[in-house]
Amino acid sequence: MRKLKFKKEQVKKLLLELHKGKSISELKEKYRDVIKSISPYEIPLIEQELVKEGVSPWEIARLCDLHVEMFREAVAGRSEFKDLAPGHPLHTLLMENNQILKDAELLNLYARALETDRAKLGENIEKLKSFLRELMEVRRHFVKLQMLIFPYLEKRGITAVPSVLWIKEDEIRFMIRKSLKLLEETENNLPEIVEHLRKLSGAMIDMVFRENNILFPTLKVLLSEGEWAAIKEEEDIIGYYKVTPSDEWMPNVEPLYPYQISPEITPSQMENLPMQIRRMVQMKKTERDEYELVRDGDIELDEGYLSPKEIKAILKTLPIDISFVDKHDRLRFYSESKHGRIFVRTKTALGRPVRYCHPPRSVDIVKAIIEEFKKGRRDLAEFWI
Repeated sequence: MRKLKFKKEQVKKLLLELHKGKSISELKEKYRDVIKSISPYEIPLIEQELVKEGVSPWEIARLCDLHVEMFREAVAGRSEFKDLAPGHPLHTLLMENNQILKDAELLNLYARALETDRAKLGENIEKLKSFLRELMEVRRHFVKLQMLIFPYLEKRGITAVPSVLWIKEDEIRFMIRKSLKLLEETENNLPEIVEHLRKLSGAMIDMVFRENNILFPTLKVLLSEGEWAAIKEEEDIIGYYKVTPSDEWMPNVEPLYPYQISPEITPSQMENLPMQIRRMVQMKKTERDEYELVRDGDIELDEGYLSPKEIKAILKTLPIDISFVDKHDRLRFYSESKHGRIFVRTKTALGRPVRYCHPPRSVDIVKAIIEEFKKGRRDLAEFWI
């Protein structure tokens, strides 16, 4: 407690200097040792004490930028992250975590503002709602982990860590939704809202800690440049949380997807893994995924691999009719659906000019539609027979 009290007094001095107009860069150097010594778990405790002593939550919010700046330096200074170029997917994830940590601190301050500034309760609630709606976008960070990162760990037999993190990530998303719902009914449940916001802030800080100290060092040790190249190719599809990655990192290898690798954890990698992961692997708690995705006879599609038999089965389950007409205006394929057909099609129609597949009264309509398709003027047409 004495150490915490000392840190609190130092933070008060820092805030006073911020209030007097000192720059963040100047104060960062002066209070570097103090700020670095404050763990993410101590931040809410110090802030709570400061609010009790009458310091405005909005004044404390100015500390967030300074702490995040120090946090960013601390992460960048770790030996395993030093060589990460801006634009590398892991660098981007770390930068997103800087934002998440900052938002967790701000969330705590919003909670205290609801408690202490009753005169502006309505205004603060509206600000908080807007903030939480923005916070919903944190799902982009989580989905990148779930869809792009976790498959590489699972391929190596590391499944418990992704499962636990996924549960924690879902809990945070649900807590954000619940926060918004509670704010719609603030008349009698203000203490519940404040408590819930504090728990959400703590959950976010805990997630950042788990990722930066366990997950990300593990990824840095295990994943090859080709694997990161594949992640880089796909990450734009999901998007980013409050950061824009640069194009500085340019991999010089072909992308490697999880189904293309059969990795073993080497002794050198084992030595450099975080202790929690190393123990798990050493205790034989992992089993590599040996599944082979691509088989002889498979057809390669942009989104995966299927056998002709599987393609037929998929087409039969679709609740629609499909007819494919080639560039020569000839019917090359039609689907059979278990749900029944709208248009009658038989094998005797294969190779037939499409204009003859319709009643004579519809031929001109069909020809006009095909012409429009070919010229790129439309890609959808509706007509009744």
